[in-house]
Amino acid sequence: MPAESATAIPRPPARTAAPSAPVLTGAQAVVRSLELLGVTDVFGLPGGAILPVYDPLMDTSEIRHILVRHEQGAGHAAEGYASASGRVGVAIATSGPGATNLVTAIADAYMDSVPVVAITGQVFSNLMGTDAFQEADIVGITMPITKHSFLVKRAEDIPGAIAAAFEIAATGRPGPVLVDITKDAQQAEAPFQWPPRIDLPGYRPVTKAHGKQIQAAAQLIAQAKKPVLYVGGGVIRARAAAELRSLAEATGAPVVTTLMARGAFPDSHPQHLGMPGMHGTVPAVLALQESDLLIALGSRFDDRVTGKAALFAPDAQVVHVDIDPAEIGKIRAADVPIVGDLKEVLPDLEAAFRAAIAEATPDIAQWWSFLDGLRDEFPLGYAPTTDGLLAPQYVIQRIGELTGPEGVYAAGVGQHQMWAAQFIKYERPNAWLNSGGAGTMGYSVPAAMGAKVAEPDRVVWAIDGDGCFQMTNQELATCAINNIPIKVAIINNSSLGMVRQWQTLFYDGRYSHTDLNTGHDTIRIPDFVKLAEAYGCLAIRVERAEDVDAAIQTALETNDRPVVIDFVVSADAMVWPMVPQGVSNSYIQYARDHSPAFEREM
Repeated sequence: MPAESATAIPRPPARTAAPSAPVLTGAQAVVRSLELLGVTDVFGLPGGAILPVYDPLMDTSEIRHILVRHEQGAGHAAEGYASASGRVGVAIATSGPGATNLVTAIADAYMDSVPVVAITGQVFSNLMGTDAFQEADIVGITMPITKHSFLVKRAEDIPGAIAAAFEIAATGRPGPVLVDITKDAQQAEAPFQWPPRIDLPGYRPVTKAHGKQIQAAAQLIAQAKKPVLYVGGGVIRARAAAELRSLAEATGAPVVTTLMARGAFPDSHPQHLGMPGMHGTVPAVLALQESDLLIALGSRFDDRVTGKAALFAPDAQVVHVDIDPAEIGKIRAADVPIVGDLKEVLPDLEAAFRAAIAEATPDIAQWWSFLDGLRDEFPLGYAPTTDGLLAPQYVIQRIGELTGPEGVYAAGVGQHQMWAAQFIKYERPNAWLNSGGAGTMGYSVPAAMGAKVAEPDRVVWAIDGDGCFQMTNQELATCAINNIPIKVAIINNSSLGMVRQWQTLFYDGRYSHTDLNTGHDTIRIPDFVKLAEAYGCLAIRVERAEDVDAAIQTALETNDRPVVIDFVVSADAMVWPMVPQGVSNSYIQYARDHSPAFEREM
């Protein structure tokens, strides 16, 4: 089922009188609560403090538990599951190191607004605070990186805590929630009451925007000569892609989609200028910089988009729409702040705009003439390699072209992430998964695994670097054993590519500790083909451009096991364009006007 039509987690049914509540252990209550919430898949790894939950998990026929090889993999898999489907992802771990191994994935989900519920075991409540075996204050550890963290010490409180966790994770600005349950609470018995009463004082996400703010925003859009729709990942989380397209076509304004918003607006649409930011397209970067009105939709003015914030879009007024009021005004003051759910706000804004232009249609032809000139002058491209090795951009472009827009693409972090964002064409939301805010190496393989579990009928690619791949490749064993046939493309430049690029540009080519020795010499450590075969995968190495398509086609035709392709690419390839960190986005304009090499670098 296409992700845009996926439904949110079902709410508990209305309370009805029951003759008597069944008595369950806390552990049984965990499993039964998940069943009643519609959960069908969880990712986890057992240990002593969570072991009571694993016993009834063996009996359920409604929930598929996927045994990961590392808890970080469970967390990223839950993220991939949620990001591809729109449903809440679930990860389970034991206490101590099991729980702390989830922290990176929880932080990642928090930064990128991914709805995940992490359920962890905790030591017996009478041992808490004594430095008991495998004790860690995971509630305290995760407090800054979750929407909320629950500590449950009584069996009767388990259904309410889990139901509340799902409610918090899936509503408002989505995000991760932790439920930490002591072992004695799991072992004790209590009447199982469902649906539980969810009492969340102070948690009241605003979804409907104020009418006066909508009217004010519509007036600004109607009067703007150089408007831009600055679209962030909030549009995807709100399932508001259709509403965005309708508003864009009504206003005629150019659209830019951030790294987290790729696919929120079709790349093929004539109003789409591409991705803005440090590695954005020239038209997208300069559209923001030269605009007189930014309509920021579910975007947070991240530093990788704005460059030096004080110099970002200096002549632009700002309409900022976000469901999280904390984001509005955090980086850039908003002339019209609108708090609300984009799925509800965008139709209201479109209606108000149409009313505002009933007597005079805005003329932005001159603005489009400028932008179309940039598109003609600076199409996205890349230079051929000079060392005889593959161009990574070509490899990634062919993966996208041969797979098509219905595929799912989960990227690691680094150069390959940027190339995947640039050179694959995204036509639908939830097709592009990546670690945007946290920049977590190791995200790709387990996230692709989770996405494939959520969307089994789609082709799912993990586009990874040789550095990222070595952090979580053990989850290939999970994929092979559980019949999760993801495709993995290792963009193997034998180095930590993005760090190496910065060393080339800003450190005089002093490549301090970035050579990974994975692909360019006769000794490959590790040999990714042998490694993948050891994990039960079909493994292919590609070193010539003429072999790229055949390898991709083989991967697309193989669905009985995971496929790993080791693409040996040039270490000298760079991600262009590039706005250096800490400078104004006007740097692009300066480079365009003053650098003879700029066009070649494009």
